[in-house]
Amino acid sequence: MRLIAVLLAVLLLGGFAVSAVPPAWAAEPERYLCDGEPMLAEVHAGAVDAPGIPNISAGTAPGAFVVLSWRGLSLQLPRSNASGPPSYSDGKWFWSAADPEQPLFSLLVGAREQFPCSR
Repeated sequence: MRLIAVLLAVLLLGGFAVSAVPPAWAAEPERYLCDGEPMLAEVHAGAVDAPGIPNISAGTAPGAFVVLSWRGLSLQLPRSNASGPPSYSDGKWFWSAADPEQPLFSLLVGAREQFPCSR
């Protein structure tokens, strides 16, 4: 019984370990100006276990996602399975950095707005 308690304590305490080194999968966010306001775009590979997926472009596959921080919003958009350069959409918002100097950022519902972006 004591061994189980010790193992449980080690597992619980191990979960609270903090490291100053960012994990290898943590990408450095890209900085943009979208519709005149700063935006951070951070692409994550996600938990993708299917190496046979045919649509792997720019090192991402379906399962990857982007986190956009803009105008007080934090949007996590999943990678679409569309062919070609990676694009990300949740059905409401759309992001594609096929041209990293001028990525596409759009609101797809309601008035359907497009927000001009640049580095």
